[in-house]
Amino acid sequence: YADWRNRYIDYWAQNIRPQIDDSYPLPVRIEDSLAYFPIRQARRTQIYRYPRYQIPQDSVEQWFIDNADNLINWHSEAEAWANGDLDGDGQLGYADPGSPQFQSFFDQLVSSKNNEEEGGTRFFDRSSLVHIHGEKIFKPWWMDEIRVGSNARRYTPNSEGTIFSDTNGRVITNQEVGIYTGVKKRFLEDKFIATATYRADKNQNFEWVHSPAASLVWMPTTKDFLRVSFSSALRNPTLADQYLYLNVGPATLVGNLEGAEDLVTVQSFIDYRNSSSGLNIAFNRDTLKYFDIAALRPEQVRTLEAGYRTTFGDKLYLDANYYFSWYTDFIGYNIGLDVQFQNPTTPDFVTGVDVYRYAANSLNQVQTQGASLGLNYFLSDELTVSGNYSWNKLVKTDEDDPIIPAFNTPEHKFNLGLTARGYDGVGKDKWGFGINYRWVQGFLFEGSPQFTGFVPQYDLVDAQINYRFDAQRLTLKVGGSNLLRNEHIETYGGPTVGRLAYVSLLLDAKK
Repeated sequence: YADWRNRYIDYWAQNIRPQIDDSYPLPVRIEDSLAYFPIRQARRTQIYRYPRYQIPQDSVEQWFIDNADNLINWHSEAEAWANGDLDGDGQLGYADPGSPQFQSFFDQLVSSKNNEEEGGTRFFDRSSLVHIHGEKIFKPWWMDEIRVGSNARRYTPNSEGTIFSDTNGRVITNQEVGIYTGVKKRFLEDKFIATATYRADKNQNFEWVHSPAASLVWMPTTKDFLRVSFSSALRNPTLADQYLYLNVGPATLVGNLEGAEDLVTVQSFIDYRNSSSGLNIAFNRDTLKYFDIAALRPEQVRTLEAGYRTTFGDKLYLDANYYFSWYTDFIGYNIGLDVQFQNPTTPDFVTGVDVYRYAANSLNQVQTQGASLGLNYFLSDELTVSGNYSWNKLVKTDEDDPIIPAFNTPEHKFNLGLTARGYDGVGKDKWGFGINYRWVQGFLFEGSPQFTGFVPQYDLVDAQINYRFDAQRLTLKVGGSNLLRNEHIETYGGPTVGRLAYVSLLLDAKK
């Protein structure tokens, strides 16, 4: 594409531009009149350039009317030059699909790595991970359990610039270490169980992060369990969050260890492009809104949770749960434009726009809350009806925060199922079945700029039947997911999901 573009531009500058210069209306000095067409409109089309002059608007409009056919012919002339071997160098500006030259270009593209050196589409990944983890549990007389442990990891991503920013022989390594301890104690005739834990983590690119937690379980009867807990956790930025550098076409996805400055918001650039209209053909540079992105920090979350589990008689089992979480430095994405102008200090036409998606922290607190309810009803020893429902909600405390949270979770979903097991077959053989209905509310899926959109509501029916051959210690299972073939997507930009049928045979080697 770059070669074709350069051919086109060179031919236009050498052969078409002089014809335009000879026919274009002469400019008038700015101080001679205030009712003339600003020259920067002409500069935007790269036809005429006099920064201190203006051209009468009527003359410009009449020139475009008079030369409409010429503009079409000039474009065709420059396009033909760029497309053909008109300069005698033996190279065409394009290749016809299906031709040997086209196939050669295609093969080279798909076999070359997706980096600046090779310019292809193929990913390369020979990354490695080394992990070590040790733990010791003590049980002194005065405490049910004391647990201490530590872990360490060393990542070595190796993509040769096709995924990460390890270009030009750069070697990336990333190391992190964590230590933790916890205690557990039963008291008051074992009706209460208390736990407390503490963890500290350090990644080489970030400061130490501390995560305390505590919980209390009360069992007033053998069938009832009430629990409350406070927990905290961290999420170190992933390797992609830190080192990603991937051009996906509409945007470049970038990790963020250093931060970014002087980016332009997408909406303000749209407003800038729309600020020229009617007689006011000058663009209003003041509509552009610039912002900076700070270097990435670990995400931290604190959660309060309460739950209740019980059995009503011998038939109905219930488990209910509610949680509320608040995030500090929630990790998501910000999209910003790097806009280049011909003259950076004064309003001028745009010479280039690069779109970037940076991993970034939320500027404000992000909250999530949710609840779940699960029910099992035992119709008999063999037959069970079950159902569960979950609700999850994300709240940005400041809607002006530019963070894209990528929560990607439906607010409402539920399952209904019928399960049978242990029915008599031949001899000691047993058989059973299961059928389940799933419903998922539509939700916004936020990924890359080209993979952000709404996932519509969908529902599915799954079923399976199994037979246990006792003497042979084999279990045969035949089933299907999405039996009614309700074709749907589960991630925006992802594949359409249809029906999946399967057959499995499991051997119990221990019996």
